Amino acid sequence: MDPRVAIIEERLKSIKRIIAVAAGKGGVGKSTVAAGLALVLAEMGHRVGLLDLDFYGPSTHIILGVSQEIQPKEERGIVPPKVHGIEFMSLVYYTKDNPAPLRGSDLTNALTELLAITRWGELDFLIVDMPPGLGDTTLDAIRLLKNPSFLVVTTPSRVAAETVKKLLVLLEELRLPIVGILENMSRSRASGQLLPCTARLPFDEKLESALGDPERFLQTEFARALREIVRNTFRS
Repeated sequence: MDPRVAIIEERLKSIKRIIAVAAGKGGVGKSTVAAGLALVLAEMGHRVGLLDLDFYGPSTHIILGVSQEIQPKEERGIVPPKVHGIEFMSLVYYTKDNPAPLRGSDLTNALTELLAITRWGELDFLIVDMPPGLGDTTLDAIRLLKNPSFLVVTTPSRVAAETVKKLLVLLEELRLPIVGILENMSRSRASGQLLPCTARLPFDEKLESALGDPERFLQTEFARALREIVRNTFRS
């Protein structure tokens, strides 16, 4: 057994809730929901961490506007820097703007190492931006995070809905809790006919221009809708 697995358990033991934000495919706004959820929870006074495990297309650092000068601190592991009230960890601290062409065992090793070295301390919520789809990285993350609760993101697209159905079947087979299914980029209340969605996030034309500026982000219609979802879903 990999000794790092026991270290990961120790790193995560002081976290009250781990919320894995997942999607059946890329391009549905999963990372925007994950970053937005972390910002809203921090705004409400919770101790929040955000972990980007989307190794192929990490983007939460862009949404948060993380400066390249900000780096984790080495202290018996890696202490994530605090960004806009959020303890933030991502592989981009080490890859910068370069691609991370990992696959197979190298991908598993990188994921395991990142989880093993990161010192979170006491948190109310750790939000995890999961890898898209149902590949090895997703399965490794589920195994190593020890039964996180899942927030599943989809869109009104039939293609997105069909892939999400497969993800939901997997989560149900693994008996993992699903706290909600969000339809992102929803244009009307009647648009979500393909899945029994818990809530809908509106298509917000101003959202794109607010990315990288958390203060503006929190003033968008998208963030307002996300606040309401948090109030109804994450009572603590």
